[in-house]
Amino acid sequence: MASGGLKPRLGYIIMYTSDVEKAASFYDAAFGYTVRRLDESRKWAELESGATTIAFTPLHQRETDARSGEVQLPDSAAAERGALEVCFAYEDVDAAYRRAVENGAVPVSAPEEKPWGQKSGFVRDMDGNVVRIASYVRE
Repeated sequence: MASGGLKPRLGYIIMYTSDVEKAASFYDAAFGYTVRRLDESRKWAELESGATTIAFTPLHQRETDARSGEVQLPDSAAAERGALEVCFAYEDVDAAYRRAVENGAVPVSAPEEKPWGQKSGFVRDMDGNVVRIASYVRE
């Protein structure tokens, strides 16, 4: 168990993208986040997303792989999903899903009630990342 100054806090969720500026604009329009920062180089953007920052950076970063500088992506032809899914929780899931699709998100499955007390649907962003649009789980 972590103690004192060693207790971690989630600092960032970083999404690798083919176009940082376009991805930030897409998440603003499709999911309702405000772009907090887009650096002059267009190699970093952040969304105003509460306690944890959602950030975007290009697919080719030296910090990620010292040998090639490229992010190792799953083979999209072989996998239905990547290794990561982002979930955004809304009060009105149906309206949030419609907004996302109207602003360029690719529909995967429409929102439906789940047995665990959550309504959720799925879309893909411009880079093929899966985004769950869901309600908060009702207990």
